[in-house]
Amino acid sequence: MKSTDYSPRIYCVQRSRNTKLWRCGSIVAVCVCFVYWNVLGLMSSEDWSTTFFRATLETEVNWIVNDAAEEEAVPACSLRNTIKKEDTLKRKFSFLVPVLQWRDSFINSHWQKLQNEPLPYGWKDQPFYEIGKTLSLLSHPANSHLFERKTSETCVRCAVVGNGGILNGSRQGKNIDSHDYVFRVNGAIIQGFEDDVGTKMSFYGFTTNSLKNSLIGYNQDGFDKVPRDPGIGYIFIPAETRDYVMLAAAIQGVSVPSGPDKGDRASELFGYNPETHQFKMIHPSFIQYVTQRFLKSPRLEQYRDLYMPTTGALMLLVALHTCDQVSAYGFMTENYKDFSDHYYDKVMKPLVLYANHDMEMEQRLWKQLHSQKVLWLYQGQKK
Repeated sequence: MKSTDYSPRIYCVQRSRNTKLWRCGSIVAVCVCFVYWNVLGLMSSEDWSTTFFRATLETEVNWIVNDAAEEEAVPACSLRNTIKKEDTLKRKFSFLVPVLQWRDSFINSHWQKLQNEPLPYGWKDQPFYEIGKTLSLLSHPANSHLFERKTSETCVRCAVVGNGGILNGSRQGKNIDSHDYVFRVNGAIIQGFEDDVGTKMSFYGFTTNSLKNSLIGYNQDGFDKVPRDPGIGYIFIPAETRDYVMLAAAIQGVSVPSGPDKGDRASELFGYNPETHQFKMIHPSFIQYVTQRFLKSPRLEQYRDLYMPTTGALMLLVALHTCDQVSAYGFMTENYKDFSDHYYDKVMKPLVLYANHDMEMEQRLWKQLHSQKVLWLYQGQKK
């Protein structure tokens, strides 16, 4: 009787031991193969690290994009309800494309899909292991989204603030700060312009190149350091390899180890405090999607190695795909020639259009979305 009572336990113990033995045997077999192939010199250490990294990703990651997934429920105030009522908008907008990339979004199937597109639209010519290693540092679930909703009925209002001269003398500061979240980009100078542009900053968006150019080009105007507001989220745009390298260095609090920014002390650049600051990175799939659906300029073919949407355009489209109501300030409008390039220009400087961006096309898009009540665009008045 006793043996019968305990037989299930004995079986479980034996099965557990067999499982452990099987796992140990598998590990030993892998180690033997590793040593064997390395002795023969048939696979480099980098190849091995990539192979094991791929295997780890495929076994540990439990988050997979479901292309057939239903969109999340949104409050009645949401711009998504407006989009659902208009066929032309429904064909453009997709809220299933991942906006941000982080550790659990980097899976082998995504890697394969984005292999044929260069940065910022994919990972062509990028080392699998290095990209994966950087994204593994974005390990907290908070890295996968911009903000947490308090309730499903909460109406999240966002302001995206560009640096256009239309804001000079606008006295829009209080209106901007009244939003739940405020996005700013590049040379986001606040001191001395609080009445016009407000003081709140929830997210700061940039590429490493635009950040560096802003620190140099607008230093005399007052942009002498990266914004360090408490609770700020830094949104990296992966335009080049250097953006992944800078992100990794900033998170780890070390100097940039390679590339054009080698030696930069990233922790000092961002003044990073893990308790108050967060790092985010836009997903290449999202940049590819918004470029093809909203910002497909002829320059994409003509200047393929140069053209990409502006930083402000990407931040505004990020907001449109995450917030419920979006207001745009300091963006290019039809009357842009009436204003200086930036709101902080000490003398009148006409806006200069370059081949790497199509700002006139972006201006037409903002006007269209404003007329369709998808966003509200501040269009100012000539002073």
